Amino acid sequence: MRMHLIASIAAISAIVGVAFNGEANSQNSLRRLVVKNGESIEVGSVYFVVQCKSVVIGAPEIEVMEGPSQVALSIREEPVLPRRQACAEKVPGGTLLLSAKGVTEPVEGKLTYRINFKTKDGPRQAGGSFIVSLFP
Repeated sequence: MRMHLIASIAAISAIVGVAFNGEANSQNSLRRLVVKNGESIEVGSVYFVVQCKSVVIGAPEIEVMEGPSQVALSIREEPVLPRRQACAEKVPGGTLLLSAKGVTEPVEGKLTYRINFKTKDGPRQAGGSFIVSLFP
């Protein structure tokens, strides 16, 4: 029983289902995003898998915990390839989009967000941070 529990915990720790192209692992070197007013950029893929199979039962929701008021995050639902888990097939998920609106002067700030997943095993969360530079 104990070995089964340890194996389950190890499997779950390997499924962190949010991939961001080139995001730094160090807290001191956050990825920097530069966006002009009116632009939207793709930040990365959003998914939650176990053994390359999606366990999500609803659309993921995103919350901005802190950041410049001119920035909004959204998820464009589409099949994505879970590259971090070396999966061969696309799974349900989406692309994380960052949009800037109402920028009248240069602004820089830390953007921290949380993604809420509804999965077959209950609610799960993932999150991250970026440094965002905004320009008119």
